[in-house]
Amino acid sequence: MLLNHLFYLAIPLFGLVMGSFLNCIIYRLQTGEGFLKGRSFCPHCRHELSWQDLIPIFSFLILKGRCRYCQKPISWQYPLVELATGIIFLLIVWNLEFGICLEFGIWNLLFYLLISCFLIIIFVYDLKHYIIPDAVIYPAIAIAFLYQLFRMLNFVNWNLFGIWNVESGILRPISSAFLASLFFLAIVFLSQGKWMGLGDVKLAFLMGLFLGFPNILVALFLAFFIGAIIGIGLIISGKRTLKSEVPFGPFLITGTFIALFWGNQITNWYLSLFI
Repeated sequence: MLLNHLFYLAIPLFGLVMGSFLNCIIYRLQTGEGFLKGRSFCPHCRHELSWQDLIPIFSFLILKGRCRYCQKPISWQYPLVELATGIIFLLIVWNLEFGICLEFGIWNLLFYLLISCFLIIIFVYDLKHYIIPDAVIYPAIAIAFLYQLFRMLNFVNWNLFGIWNVESGILRPISSAFLASLFFLAIVFLSQGKWMGLGDVKLAFLMGLFLGFPNILVALFLAFFIGAIIGIGLIISGKRTLKSEVPFGPFLITGTFIALFWGNQITNWYLSLFI
């Protein structure tokens, strides 16, 4: 019991640390700098940060949201990404124990944590720069595909014909990925790239691999629903017009996480309306 409690305490703390690392990746993706080399520094004065400046969330609070060296404001992105990563990591562990199957044990957990990190990077980067970087989306797709392949091969005891079983095989995530991406690709062609970009097509493919059916439908519905609500709110408030560009990646990723954690409950509730 004590080990259980310590584990549930350690996971969100690990998420906070990973969130700090993701912030570094997001910044260096923009500048083109390698994120594995060099010390962290203030983006304003370029002063190298010491360990007391890098404690997730707490450093931001202690420094009152300002750089210790130049007193320029620190973006709220940093503590929010750290906090969000910690919460998402905790929810993943909670759902793995009580909802998501555990065929691979620790490998299954690492997969969900890793893909979640990719999604968080895409969320913030697309929100800030209106682009989904290939350097992030392609490795995520490759990892998700290999995971699904090895998971299904293990599940069917290397029976290659069983891979394509609708219920237990790789057909479900693969078909979900292709159908979701083809849906967005059709929107891109019909709108000539005005409503969606090819980055959203790639992200939809990743979502299909990650969620499978029917959770991909839940994620897409929620993405369009949340996007519509926020879009209408921005227009009413005067912050956007009908012609304004709004990144859709953050809505897709929000729908993905909601579907991952509560997709089954949402699906069951929806089906219960017709029974």
